[in-house]
Amino acid sequence: MDKKMVGVLVVVALLIGVAAGGLFFLPRAQEPIVEKPVEEEPAEAEPVVQEPEEEEPEAVGEELFPGVPRNETLIAGILSGKILTPDDFNVWTVTWKHPDRGIQQLMLEPLWIVDYVTGEVINALASEPPIYNADFTQMTVKMRDGMYWSDGVQITADDMVFTIETIMKHPELGGHGWSNRFVERVYAQDPLTVVFELKEANTRFHSHFVDRWGATRPMPKHIFEQAENPALFPFNPPVSSGPYVLHSHDPGGYWVLWERREDWERTPTGELFGQPVPNFVLFRHDGPPEKRVLAQGTHMLDMADMSMEALRASLMGNPYTRTFRDGFPWTVNVDPAITGITFNTARPPFDQKEVRWALTLAIDIVDFIAIGFDGAAVMGAMHTPPTPVYQEWYYEQMEDWKKAFTIEVGGEEFYPYDPDAPLRMAEHARLRGFEVPEDTQQIREMFGIGWWKYAPEVATQLLEEQGFSKRNGRWLLPDGTPWVLTLLTGVNPIGIGERNAFAVAQQWKRFGIDVEIVASPMEGTMVDMGEFEVNEAWPAIEPWGGHHDLYRTFNAWHSEFMKPIGETNPGHDGRWSDPRMDAIIDRLEEIGWDDPETFDLAMEGLKIAIEEMPSIPTVAFPGKIVWDEHYWTNFPGAENPYTQPYHHWPNFKYMLPFLEPTGR
Repeated sequence: MDKKMVGVLVVVALLIGVAAGGLFFLPRAQEPIVEKPVEEEPAEAEPVVQEPEEEEPEAVGEELFPGVPRNETLIAGILSGKILTPDDFNVWTVTWKHPDRGIQQLMLEPLWIVDYVTGEVINALASEPPIYNADFTQMTVKMRDGMYWSDGVQITADDMVFTIETIMKHPELGGHGWSNRFVERVYAQDPLTVVFELKEANTRFHSHFVDRWGATRPMPKHIFEQAENPALFPFNPPVSSGPYVLHSHDPGGYWVLWERREDWERTPTGELFGQPVPNFVLFRHDGPPEKRVLAQGTHMLDMADMSMEALRASLMGNPYTRTFRDGFPWTVNVDPAITGITFNTARPPFDQKEVRWALTLAIDIVDFIAIGFDGAAVMGAMHTPPTPVYQEWYYEQMEDWKKAFTIEVGGEEFYPYDPDAPLRMAEHARLRGFEVPEDTQQIREMFGIGWWKYAPEVATQLLEEQGFSKRNGRWLLPDGTPWVLTLLTGVNPIGIGERNAFAVAQQWKRFGIDVEIVASPMEGTMVDMGEFEVNEAWPAIEPWGGHHDLYRTFNAWHSEFMKPIGETNPGHDGRWSDPRMDAIIDRLEEIGWDDPETFDLAMEGLKIAIEEMPSIPTVAFPGKIVWDEHYWTNFPGAENPYTQPYHHWPNFKYMLPFLEPTGR
């Protein structure tokens, strides 16, 4: 056994020891979809057990399979784990079919797709943005000419018309509800033009076709029209609209191998970005993080999602390891999700904004990030992610407003915003021995643009004004009983939500509140029914990511979505609403998402959310992507973010033309 392998095994052993283990445009006649996002954080607490033998490719010489050279193959992990439906590639059903095994990243192209790094919406199978009539009751789609399914049949308007008509007929297919809610008629005006006649005005009808980790994509009409029941049709072997076709897959659900199409230039990927470089892409499930570290250490896994402990282990044991940032804080700063803490505003005392603000000011964000994320996260003070594009669109534009913003405490105005919080975070990192630049702009790029002050004395005054009191260092409710705050979490001890919860619990305990953490596998159901006080649900619904419009975020706060405790809540988990926010949402529904007024409305909505603080935004989702550069380089790292960095997002196919083989 060589020294490198010994080193990898030592690091893996250390890792095991450390381990603890689409909201679309929907007028309020239809409820929004606001399911809690699936966290992109791999569970680390899985017990190491002997797994059943699976048919897994192993490198024999320089080949993974006969005719499949390792140095022509990019290997990536499957975020959602082992495939439960390995022989079924029909992702148009409501049943989960693991689209992140390469279906959405390689096999299928949407009409449009968001790039949350560049801040643009890419025209894929559509040749241009959607075209609406004056009153938004008709939408026209121009299809890109010269695009073909992998079996040689041209992709036309008929495919899109067939897709919608089929979805409308079958409730087992995804999109059945909204398509019947809005579509009066859909037809092909000519071979490359689709016309949707709508039952009512819908300024964001096109959002159902915008791929943001999911969308309604065109079906191949000539294939599905032969199926007796399209909802039960396994679509195997599938045909592709994207640049790769299925080569083979493991019937046990552990891997899927894709091969580049010979006619890759007849796909949006090829026409827009050029030839994908890898001849093959292998998606595989390697199990818990220690196994991923081992796989990367032996150069059998090029792209993987890791925990922080696994990321550190890879850096220690593999000289070819590369992270999104080539150095501390390593993590992704472009993920379009803001994480944090959500209050159940239907339960006292969290129905009082003074209490919510007191709990916010009882948090030292530097200590919070150090406890929860080992210092490797970007702070976000607003209810939208602090990615570079949203920093440009909103964080920087609203900086003066945040500095001037006040809350009333004891009859006086208090300025709660702390623009120097990133500088304090940088100093904390330096004290730990990490290299941090002195330039303020670079520091803000690393750690965010400000947060809220750590002001426990002000938090104390706010609570006392609401009738709370303190005895022997512990807080009492206005009725004189001890304040026991119940914080509901999930059961993954290294999940991003759980880490938010554990970190804030430490902050509030230090402030004198008795915090009881309840980790439950029933968290989702309990939150949906309002059976919680405080939770680590996302503080706001994720925005589009590649577009400035914040309707997707705001709509979940509309008052008509809020239900009493004990009933399923279709709106945001916090059950907060405000008439001023209702008015902004209503106005957004009247104008297109490219209307210049959307910027002003977005800033007004963000101001209301800050004033009321129905939830506490803390940090952007700190994705921990790890690349092994033994075979491939030029991944889209922080110094060259030409596209999004993940292998499980649908934009992955647009990364592949830019990868460079090392020749090893």
